[in-house]
Amino acid sequence: MRWLLQLFTWWNGTTPWTSFFTWRKGELAGTDRFGNRYYRERGGERRWVLYNGEAEASQVPPEWHAWLHHTIAAPPTNPGPARPWEQDHQPNLTGSPAAYRPPGDLLGAARRAPATGDYEPWRPT
Repeated sequence: MRWLLQLFTWWNGTTPWTSFFTWRKGELAGTDRFGNRYYRERGGERRWVLYNGEAEASQVPPEWHAWLHHTIAAPPTNPGPARPWEQDHQPNLTGSPAAYRPPGDLLGAARRAPATGDYEPWRPT
C-alpha cells in the first residue's frame, strides 16, 4: 500500500525515480536530528535529501543546507555545540496550529490593544 501511495502522491515523500536513483548511485552522507537522510552521488557532485515524512524544504537545518549547496565540503555529521545565542532549528510553521499569531489576529484568541492616538498620517503638502 505504501508503494502505491508513493507512486501517485509524489509530494508526500520520495518518488519512485528518486528511490531508484538513490539505490543505484547514492551514498549515505549522514542524517540530521529530524530523521532526514542526506546522500551524495558516488564519484559525482550531486547531493540530495530524502525527507522523513512530508517533503518540506524548511525541515533542513542550516548546517545541512550549507552542505547541500556546496558551501562546505564535508557533511556536518557532528556540528558541535550550539552557541549560547543560537536557538534550535524549527521548520516553517505557517498554516499549522503552531504558527505565530500576533495579538489582534483574526484567528488568535487575544484582543488587540486599543490605539494610543500617537499615529499621525502623512499628508501631502
